[in-house]
Amino acid sequence: MTTPDPDGLLAEQLLRLTRRVHRIQKRHLEQCGLGVTPAQARLLRTLAHYGSPPRMADLAERLEVVPRAVTTLVDGLETNGKVRRVPDPANRRVIRIELTDDGLGALRELRGARVSAAREILAPLSDEQRDVLGGLLNTLVDGMPDQGRGC
Repeated sequence: MTTPDPDGLLAEQLLRLTRRVHRIQKRHLEQCGLGVTPAQARLLRTLAHYGSPPRMADLAERLEVVPRAVTTLVDGLETNGKVRRVPDPANRRVIRIELTDDGLGALRELRGARVSAAREILAPLSDEQRDVLGGLLNTLVDGMPDQGRGC
């Protein structure tokens, strides 16, 4: 008989929780009726953190995706009026991405959907358990950088 692997169990629990969080957030996004995918919502949230409109390459780097993926996301958001491409004032060959008023409104609704999803996910926990979980998650997020360890 083999000994249970506690780290393997924790890893599986984290993966299951991540999938549950994604499912719940997706459902809340759909209930908003914004017509925004989870990936597009992430791009909108990322755009909101820039002081000035970023280049697509900046977005790709921040989102840790290939530039082509950002192009696809921006195309969809631009079609829906949430973002627009604007020329860089210093270099006309550079295109920057900015939120529209509709995109800012969508961000407000998305924040509400995220809060609702978080409440649903955290509902089984007491305030004390939430504090402990928050501290543990901070430790994991701010912990050791990826050392490139693989399978």
